[in-house]
Amino acid sequence: MAVDEIGLFPLSMVLLPSERVPLHIFEPRYRELIGECLDDGREFGLLLSDDRGLRRIGTRAVVTEVLERFDDGRLNVVVEGRERFRLVSLTSGRAYQTAEIEPLEDEPGDPESEEQERAVAQLQRVAELAGADVGEVDARAATAFELAARVEFEPELKQRLLELRSEPARLKTLTDLLERAAHAIEAQNETSRIAQTNGHLQRRPQPPS
Repeated sequence: MAVDEIGLFPLSMVLLPSERVPLHIFEPRYRELIGECLDDGREFGLLLSDDRGLRRIGTRAVVTEVLERFDDGRLNVVVEGRERFRLVSLTSGRAYQTAEIEPLEDEPGDPESEEQERAVAQLQRVAELAGADVGEVDARAATAFELAARVEFEPELKQRLLELRSEPARLKTLTDLLERAAHAIEAQNETSRIAQTNGHLQRRPQPPS
């Protein structure tokens, strides 16, 4: 398996393949990294870094748009997730952290269409409950990563999806997460409804006899 060296951008977030997110680049070392990526058309590695340390599974990222350049060198950019990678070893020699990485490939196996349809149905259910719009979704073509990118999951949950090495397993995990999210929103909506009645359930009016 090919090993490549890449500049790392550790963050308290997870970038999924195909996902696009805005980033504000302000630290000098990361301004240098992003500047070189822009000049040379290179990718960088985005890894989750939290109280558990630097994770070993991340995503290659590319800058797709520069939104704003500031006089002091700061940047507002949009980045897109590409292929996943596994951290092999950390390297040094630059202002920013670098590492040798290798691709993280899926195990053989394609999902059933029913699995994709269930995931899409749960996504639409969550969106309806939250009053959000997830746009048009092709249940036959959408991947688990593309669907998950439409929802604001906690980093740890996204990392779990990122590390799974089969699309059927990712779709099942995503469907379970969306079901839990739907139940949580339903419970929150019910709590808000009760709170609006000063904590008392309203008796439904009886039809006239």
